[in-house]
Amino acid sequence: MASPEGDRVAALSVQLSQAHQVLRRQITEIRAGLGRRQPNRDALVTHCLAFCAAMTSHHRGEDDGMFAHLLRERPDLAATVAKLVEDHGLIAAILSQVRELAEKAAESGSPDLAAIGGELDGLAAIMESHFGYEERAIGRALDEGIPDTGWSDTVFRFGAG
Repeated sequence: MASPEGDRVAALSVQLSQAHQVLRRQITEIRAGLGRRQPNRDALVTHCLAFCAAMTSHHRGEDDGMFAHLLRERPDLAATVAKLVEDHGLIAAILSQVRELAEKAAESGSPDLAAIGGELDGLAAIMESHFGYEERAIGRALDEGIPDTGWSDTVFRFGAG
């Protein structure tokens, strides 16, 4: 019979997938807002900046917490984790560009929606590939049990709370 702690650990891969779904939904909503004839520009910029912060928090939580604990338990996943961290760097560069465009939009009052949309389209494609790979590559290891010493808050809830 599984212990309550075992049940909690077994749910980590599900929680990771759910966190990814939240991020997917957020970027989809932003992209849909950009496609409207007269989007609420202030709300779009705010939503865009909030999304960038959430994604950054999620990846920092993975890099600084989840991956470190995972590698202590499963050193055989070092190459996989290195690939995921490399992806995080690429995603961070795109997020930086999105954040810069959104901040310029907030200052100028006339955002370049096409530029923001182009960056978000590329980001969405990379996110989908990255999330799918991450879930397949480390999901089982998460379910086999790594200690959660508090790292899950930023990974699953993006530092909110």
